[in-house]
Amino acid sequence: MIGTISQDRGTKTLKRQICILVIFAVLACVGFIMSIMKGSVPIPVAEIGQAVMGNNAGMHEQIIMNIRLPRTIVAALVGINLALSGAVLQAVMKNPLADPHIIGISSGAGLMGIMVMLVFPEHEYFVAPAAFLGAMGAAICIYFLAWKNGIRPIRIILAGVAVSAFLGAGISALLIFYSDRVHGALMWMVGGLAARSWPHVNIIYPYTLVGGLLTMLGARHLNVLQLGDEVAKGLGLRVELTRIIMTAVAAMLAASAVSVVGLLGFVGLIVPHAARLIIGTDYRCLLPATALLGAAVVTLSDTFARTVFAPTELPVGIFMAVLGAPFFLFLLRREL
Repeated sequence: MIGTISQDRGTKTLKRQICILVIFAVLACVGFIMSIMKGSVPIPVAEIGQAVMGNNAGMHEQIIMNIRLPRTIVAALVGINLALSGAVLQAVMKNPLADPHIIGISSGAGLMGIMVMLVFPEHEYFVAPAAFLGAMGAAICIYFLAWKNGIRPIRIILAGVAVSAFLGAGISALLIFYSDRVHGALMWMVGGLAARSWPHVNIIYPYTLVGGLLTMLGARHLNVLQLGDEVAKGLGLRVELTRIIMTAVAAMLAASAVSVVGLLGFVGLIVPHAARLIIGTDYRCLLPATALLGAAVVTLSDTFARTVFAPTELPVGIFMAVLGAPFFLFLLRREL
């Protein structure tokens, strides 16, 4: 009888999780379509399908294929990467407030990215690998600064704030020394999707594919890691190696997003928490839910940011900060 009850509960939980994933997938599709439809020139949904399939969509075809479609794809991939990065960092660092922007990983990527943009502007293709090195260096620094007979959430926050402040000072110094080239870098620091096109899609999508696959393969290890270091070691998990590998994956995902849109914050904080509250803590379901919700949040936020004050277009980073800062304060008061 007990076994039957447990099996029924497991079946109901699985059905519920599948339903939630389907809802998130629909929400991501809605965000994707809305992002292409809305703008200074409204486009009917029927013409989107015609343009994508290669049929003549009239005068809107160039707008769809050269402006809105690549921008929307970049927005979706950035949302996926930042959301997955935040979910992995929260598991690895055992800190519900961990986020690539808040704890300084994005600042590391930003410093190296801005250095390439300002000092070596002719080598723009080095921005993504340089941002990855900066993000990984910041993650390693935060990890070792926070380590003292184990990892504690409060030390992660303090170490992240310190590292982020130090890296922010470096970014400010670069902006001062290269003030004649500062306009593009300032827009990049805010985090925006304006003028994103197919080359940016080509930059980010390999990182999304590789990083997404690695996070899904690591879901079981992240579940074991939540049981505590001693229990995880007893179950045969190589805890420190798992942390290093998954931190590298999170840094790669965050760096790839930063390299194409700049310092877009709070996606990695808001989205994993929202998904966790809805679908539960099993990372085998939480990670795909986080990816889908991340794509939906960024595409919808970007659509809102560029249409609500039309013809003025706000960078999506400003809109995400307005949403994310109160959410962060709420979590801070609840967790500490």
